[in-house]
Amino acid sequence: MTGDQIYQMFAYLLPAVVTGAVAFYFFRLHTKNEEGRRRYLLHKESQKNTLPIRLQAYERMALFLERISITSLVVRVKPLSTNKMDYENLLIKNIENEFEHNLSQQIYLSDECWNVIKASKNATIKAIRSAAMSQSDTSDKLREDILNETMDKQSPSATALSYVKKEIGELW
Repeated sequence: MTGDQIYQMFAYLLPAVVTGAVAFYFFRLHTKNEEGRRRYLLHKESQKNTLPIRLQAYERMALFLERISITSLVVRVKPLSTNKMDYENLLIKNIENEFEHNLSQQIYLSDECWNVIKASKNATIKAIRSAAMSQSDTSDKLREDILNETMDKQSPSATALSYVKKEIGELW
């Protein structure tokens, strides 16, 4: 083979290689776009199915926060005896039962939202225990002390509820 023959073969091969490379590039770009489109459609379909479940989870957690609101809790849960410690334990047990009942909802909430809800629960229990440290000697007096101590403050569940509402607003 002479130099001219090699040059001619290269001249014939170069357009074929360039055409093949361009075709490969566009084919790869097309398949990547199709994969992205399929992924988007799958995500969109799963969102359509999971959004109602997530909203229901937020709804249940809002109900939980309303139920453990200190004023709501003290009004709803009546003392079974005059013993102050029994009433304190009854209130805390009520909060823990409500929490355990809604424990599975955490898989539909963001970690941050779930942590805010847990912090609200713990702050509510702490407020009840703090009020129980008072000089009250009966469960009725403890109820009064709990309400008086939390009257001027925003309840922890109200703070958590506003966070839940904010997060729901971000879903749209």
